[in-house]
Amino acid sequence: MKAVVQRVTRASVTVGGEQISAIGRGICVLLGISLEDTQKELEHMVRKILNLRVFEDESGKHWSKSVMDKQYEVLCVSQFTLQCVLKGHKPDFHLAMPVEQAEGFYNSFLEQLRKTYRPELIKDGKFGAYMQVHIQNDGPVTIELESPAPGAATSDPKQ
Repeated sequence: MKAVVQRVTRASVTVGGEQISAIGRGICVLLGISLEDTQKELEHMVRKILNLRVFEDESGKHWSKSVMDKQYEVLCVSQFTLQCVLKGHKPDFHLAMPVEQAEGFYNSFLEQLRKTYRPELIKDGKFGAYMQVHIQNDGPVTIELESPAPGAATSDPKQ
């Protein structure tokens, strides 16, 4: 599972000219689900995203507060293209979970985010739709996250 997390002052998703979701200050998460992802990777990614310290504290100290600490919003957008492998110059998406499985997996991801945090602060796009995602990146701050490969032992003690 791969995620691109951006600290935002606001973000929104539009489908067919209609805005379907919007947040103010918080994080926008672009999520790519791979063929091999399981509940373990899902839980790892939820934990990482919600605890990622990309905000300042009350005294202005950078990198000390998470979206949960600040009670900010989260906008999630499913983005299978994060699982891209280039074959020459052409993108290939064979590592992405097929849409039939991915939609349920993505909904489980959203459900886990809502269970772990505050459901009313978790927004999302429209799975499988052609979307326009408007992101006003704050900083700019963009962090790439990748769950450990299934069965891999982590060598980073801070994981």
